[in-house]
Amino acid sequence: MRPPPVAFPAAAFLSPHKRIKQNGVAATVKDIARAIGARVLGDDVKVERVGSVTNASENDLVFADNEKNLAQALHSRAAAIVAGTFAASAKTSKTLLIVPHPKLAFARAAAVLSRGQTREHGVNSAAVVSPSALIADLVTVDPWTFIGDSAVIGRTTWIGAGCVIGHNVAIGEACMIYPRVTIYPGTRVGNRVIVHAGAVLGSDGFGYVRDPETGRHEKFPQVGKLEIGDDVEIGANATIDRGALEITRVGRGTKIDNLVHIGHNCLIGEDVVIAAQAGFSGSITIENNVVIGGQVGVGERARIQEGVMLGGQAGVLPKKILRGRGVPFWGTPAKPLGEYLKSLAVLARLAKHDKTSGEQ
Repeated sequence: MRPPPVAFPAAAFLSPHKRIKQNGVAATVKDIARAIGARVLGDDVKVERVGSVTNASENDLVFADNEKNLAQALHSRAAAIVAGTFAASAKTSKTLLIVPHPKLAFARAAAVLSRGQTREHGVNSAAVVSPSALIADLVTVDPWTFIGDSAVIGRTTWIGAGCVIGHNVAIGEACMIYPRVTIYPGTRVGNRVIVHAGAVLGSDGFGYVRDPETGRHEKFPQVGKLEIGDDVEIGANATIDRGALEITRVGRGTKIDNLVHIGHNCLIGEDVVIAAQAGFSGSITIENNVVIGGQVGVGERARIQEGVMLGGQAGVLPKKILRGRGVPFWGTPAKPLGEYLKSLAVLARLAKHDKTSGEQ
């Protein structure tokens, strides 16, 4: 199933050289509790940032997802603790935020606190911005960045130092584009997308046609598009190719680790998780909610159906279809974990038999 195309909300675009100062402030526990749906036990203290239990300061918010961690958190310097319902009866002077899922709530609290971080808005004088580019209100463009003709940058987005944003690129609102990211012409990036340093989006796919007479490989046209959905995160030095004649698409909420490569015409669904050093050939379909471990390799035109889990270093053969929501696959060629373990057991018995035969 193809994810829906990226949609961009209308925005009022202002002069790219307008500079606005945004001041960050600490948040009260009650403000955070409203945002994450927590019940507050204790005083309405202020917190400035999230931290770990072992290194927390008196202005930090920490979390405890079990009773052992709660005991450590209660003895820390933290101002407040996000904890599960097991902490509701704890006798302490510290402020507690009680929630069903403390780790998830803590992550959401961190997002609330990060909204108040200070950043100087506007286009740095050392950046090069085409006169035809549209830069929305409250955008930050750092030094030595290039933004090409007719590019569109949405409200409150940050473009880090040394980025190259090609012509006709569209980047949505509240994105974070870290330094030295390269986004090729025509790429579309949704809202609240995070792209880490060194990533390359929209480069040519690895497509060639061999001339049978000369043996030479001639380049096949790479003129398609790349679309990145809302709330996607792309790791450092990841590379995603545009389509050859059609489109490469990454669906909403997908998280891609460092050093991942996605080839041309791949369709990646929503809420997919891809760990580091995974590689995808062309024209692969990854459906929603798939989990892919580190160093997984997937051959061209394979299909990974919804909810499948691929273990680290698994290999999927070209045109193969893997199905089974929640089923873990392992090995090369990838098999359901139960089958893979049986195969290992058979190989172990054969090796033992050969060793025994050799000793006779």
